[in-house]
Amino acid sequence: MNELSKNQISFLQEQQKRKRHIMISKLCILFLFLGIWEVSANLGIIDSFFFSSPSRIIVLLIEMMVDGSIFHHIGITVLETLISFFLVVLISILAAMFLWSCPRISTILEPYLVVLNSLPKSALAPLLIVWLGTGMTTIIVAGISVAIFGSIINLYTAFIQVDNDKAKLIYTLGGKRFDVLKKLILPGSIPTILSTMKVNIGLSLVGVIIGEFLAARAGLGYLIIYSSQVFQLNTLILSILLLCALAMLLYQLLCFIEKKYTH
Repeated sequence: MNELSKNQISFLQEQQKRKRHIMISKLCILFLFLGIWEVSANLGIIDSFFFSSPSRIIVLLIEMMVDGSIFHHIGITVLETLISFFLVVLISILAAMFLWSCPRISTILEPYLVVLNSLPKSALAPLLIVWLGTGMTTIIVAGISVAIFGSIINLYTAFIQVDNDKAKLIYTLGGKRFDVLKKLILPGSIPTILSTMKVNIGLSLVGVIIGEFLAARAGLGYLIIYSSQVFQLNTLILSILLLCALAMLLYQLLCFIEKKYTH
């Protein structure tokens, strides 16, 4: 028993050491990239006007933090993304439940969902502006449109793949279709719902940025398109980097929630 405990401790220590090595390697690659970028810009190897430099971006970030403008733009994008994300999750679960409960309708609608999922959503953005005007509503709908159809397809597929023998057992014991949904389908599909949510948060962010490109007066997407038009490339690169950081943060948050649930 003691020998087994020693092996377990050794294994855990090895895993922790591996995680530290991976984290250190990631940080080394990041700092190496930033160092090469900074030196190349200072030595004139790359044009700092077009490519900026880490030091210029940090100075700009501090300036925008002092005047509060960067928090305003980030807050708008986060709010629009979270609203889009939660609506996508709610609508896709309800739609998947409806399709599961009505097999004939699901057979009819499935090809249309596939087509709509394949449609480039950037093509819909100008149409959304015509229908809804400019503003947050259009941006949120754009965020929803990018993620919703794929999410419905994934969840519906997970629902119909749940063990049929367990469903038959519930029916045999006098259960109804709602009991199967409540006690078998939804609990059995939680892992798929969580993994789909991790995909949806990124897709919602993409849709929001597409909407902000065309219909916003604030947000990171607005900053990106505006700064590119007036050649404020430091602001453009800063906005892109903040967008990357935001996407990573939202994804890691959902990973944390998934880990808490599964453990």
